[in-house]
Amino acid sequence: MKYKRFEDLPVWQDAIELAVIVFALTARPNFKGYGSLKDQIERAVVSISNNIAEGFERGTTPELLTFLYISRGSSGETRSLLCLIDRLPGFEDLRSEISDLRSRAESISRQLRAWADSAQNSEIRGQRYLTDRGRRATTEAREREEFLKELEEIKARHG
Repeated sequence: MKYKRFEDLPVWQDAIELAVIVFALTARPNFKGYGSLKDQIERAVVSISNNIAEGFERGTTPELLTFLYISRGSSGETRSLLCLIDRLPGFEDLRSEISDLRSRAESISRQLRAWADSAQNSEIRGQRYLTDRGRRATTEAREREEFLKELEEIKARHG
């Protein structure tokens, strides 16, 4: 499936949901006295979705990859901060929620890695480089593949 807007990307949606939950967590009284830690995890978690969006909008595969890896780094930073919070005094009652957040951040990292691997192995250089001629060639190649697949299915049924 080809996505036209970053808002439709499942990984972006997961990153936004993670940020919403982290902000709800940091609004708790447990974070009183941990202002810089609160700010740092909020910045890290927001960076995940923002870098997905920026990379998606850039228009070239190399730029997309750069921002996917930055986003993945922010997801790692979020997990690291959650590990720290889990070990600090005063957060014992949040262990289950912190564990869930770490799992969500890890899932986002896996999704980003898979997307980056796919983009690295793609012949497509990005929307910015796509000319009318290139678009036609891509469309013709896709239609040719669909036609050949259809022929194979007919052959298999009547074979």
